[in-house]
Amino acid sequence: MEFDQWLEKLKKENKLILVEGIKDKRALESLGLTNIITLRQKPLFQIAEEVAEQAKDAIILTDLDKEGKKLFSKLSTDVQKLGVRVDNRFREFLFKETKLRQIEGIKRYAEKLSETL
Repeated sequence: MEFDQWLEKLKKENKLILVEGIKDKRALESLGLTNIITLRQKPLFQIAEEVAEQAKDAIILTDLDKEGKKLFSKLSTDVQKLGVRVDNRFREFLFKETKLRQIEGIKRYAEKLSETL
């Protein structure tokens, strides 16, 4: 799968997307994604409860650094305990198929890709 296919699939899925901060949210919104929640304002357990109230499925796109992996693990466990399925495919794609390690850089990454086409 190519990055643009990944992005289209992510848009079509229209699942709740969880990101670390406002820059991450803005970067995804600039690519046409909606339905995004940031993690920074509240404790994780509270976010997990809100997610469970809003959705049956969620996508967690935390950064691919040590802190982001820790957040992903904790949040993933918390929401799954509340019955929310975590769709890991999109995060796995970024991790395995791109050099991108921070979600806020996704817009620049997409722009660079389109320049090379």
